[in-house]
Amino acid sequence: MRVEAFANILNAMEKVPENRVQREEYMKTTGFTGFTSAADKQSIEAEMSWEARGLPQTMYDFLSLAKLNYSRRPACSFQITSGPTDKAETLTWEEVHAGACQTANLLRDLGVQEYDTVAYMLPNCNEAVLSLLGGSIAGIVSPLNPLLDAEQIAAILRETNAKVLITLKSFPKSDVAQKAAEAVRLAPNVETILEIDLLRYLSGAKRLIVPMIRPKNKVQHHAKVLDFHREIARQPSELKFEDSSGDRVGAYFHTGGTTGMPKVAQHKYSGMIYNGWIGSRLIFSAEDNIMCPLPLFHVFACHVIFMSAIASGAHVVFPTPQGYRGDGVFDNFWKLVERWKISFIITVPTAVSALMQRPVDADVSSVKTAFSGSAPMPMELFRRFESAAGVTIVEGYGLTEATCLVSCNPPSGEKKVGSVGIPFPHTDVRIIKQTENGPIECETDEVGEICIASPGVFAGHTYTDPEKNRDLFYTDAHLRTGDLGRLDEDGYLWITGRRKDLIIRGGHNIDPAEIEEALLGHPAVAFAGAIGQPDAHSGELPCAYVELCDGASVSEKELLDFANERIHERAARPKYLEILPELPKTAVGKVFKPDLRRSAISRVYSEALAHAGVAARVTSVVDDKKRGLVARIEKTGTVEDGAVERALAAFTRPWEWAG
Repeated sequence: MRVEAFANILNAMEKVPENRVQREEYMKTTGFTGFTSAADKQSIEAEMSWEARGLPQTMYDFLSLAKLNYSRRPACSFQITSGPTDKAETLTWEEVHAGACQTANLLRDLGVQEYDTVAYMLPNCNEAVLSLLGGSIAGIVSPLNPLLDAEQIAAILRETNAKVLITLKSFPKSDVAQKAAEAVRLAPNVETILEIDLLRYLSGAKRLIVPMIRPKNKVQHHAKVLDFHREIARQPSELKFEDSSGDRVGAYFHTGGTTGMPKVAQHKYSGMIYNGWIGSRLIFSAEDNIMCPLPLFHVFACHVIFMSAIASGAHVVFPTPQGYRGDGVFDNFWKLVERWKISFIITVPTAVSALMQRPVDADVSSVKTAFSGSAPMPMELFRRFESAAGVTIVEGYGLTEATCLVSCNPPSGEKKVGSVGIPFPHTDVRIIKQTENGPIECETDEVGEICIASPGVFAGHTYTDPEKNRDLFYTDAHLRTGDLGRLDEDGYLWITGRRKDLIIRGGHNIDPAEIEEALLGHPAVAFAGAIGQPDAHSGELPCAYVELCDGASVSEKELLDFANERIHERAARPKYLEILPELPKTAVGKVFKPDLRRSAISRVYSEALAHAGVAARVTSVVDDKKRGLVARIEKTGTVEDGAVERALAAFTRPWEWAG
């Protein structure tokens, strides 16, 4: 697309003005009322179809529009250490565009065509932004989680047939370079490694010390190793090859820690741009500064946040390479908010819980909203955060298979705490149930499987492996999420369970099969069932139940040690294991996990009540059609008003009095 054609797209995007005063006036004169209810969603959809909006068709055109529109405004800032006055690097939209073009040009010179894969395995840094954008312009970009082990990373590199891997040069207190080298040794399809040295972000004594203590990388592999910055410096800052002719797959995102061949979701340009359009139309403006300590290998940071920044001109701040995991980030968080005049905080419940253990020790009056995703937030934590920080929390719902965004509680409308809000414009959510005559749609407030159709759903081709797309769609267009939920009379979506049985630990997806397979490798184990037990900090923690073979004898500690040696992901190692005389099973002999979940909820909640000194216990856990599993509690003595609420406030699963 040529620059002179961008004016037409600007008109078609019908952008809300970037100045807040102008925005309010725009709303008055156009009748645009924001996103406050299901009626607003319908009103926006009634303007025109998604296809008629005339948005950019490729990532290059999308980014070029940001350069044209926002030019020298700040696009992204990164600081390698967390101090509120520490050195930081800020790139303007003009510089991001130039760096992305240089990266894309280099990748094309390295043989990457538009249907070849460029993987990057990086902590947060400005180079990760350039890799994301340049990789998706030159080919198909595949962000990798550096927390995975080398074998899992190699499996994803092989599955995506990646030609190039962009990663770190060996650096103190990081094993990313070593993991990358080992993964490439196991992935012969990778031809080139582009290394990024974080040394350039340091100053003073640290800059002098790092070269002396830099770890050696002894792993031998076949790939050519080049310096990222040295190579892109030789490239022009404008695209030197012809851009893609239209919409295509622009990214691959793996779906998390599982055993065997990973699931890799395909994201088209249109889905990525859809996330950006939502952010620009409904939430962000060029005046906003967004604090994003979430990793740039996750769809939330890549698509929801950075694509929204491209569309709106907002400024994204990445504090430290590890984000929330970085040294001092929680301790300095509110001072960083003050430094960067943050208006939007991107967070998850576990981070909110950690922040509530620190005082709000800075001027945070610039903050308007905190967006929380990945897992449900306990009601008490929700209230404490809003009260302490004076910040509104908005909860939402998204998934990798749908290029992320699905719904959120409207920032300016009614927030139904516990729900995931209203589906976004051009997203159609249906709740279905299976019957003898096939799947049918559920009534209002009736629980069924959540199915989604949107510009972010690549209908029929969600995964790279065609076999994994079988039976994945309802009506050929609606992705079957595997999540259970309901739509209420106001159009709000409520999630009540997960058919997929994933354990979600602080937003991290854990496949229970990995735990079960490890335990079943022990000769004494006949059956194993892994579930997520409630946890006050992480939402869920993995726990396991086993049934032994007849005559076998082994301790629970021995089984935990055995499993932990065989489970690659540290986060997936069970925190509790119990040997039962017999596991609950279905008529066909499968482990019946709802009963295991009931047992775990009863145990954890009863322990929490006892620890708090509350004379009450869980008598049963019932399956409520609207709320999912609910703990029923009875008094065993005198109980003060509010004592149970306080003892269980940090948990997300509901409870009620028995009788």
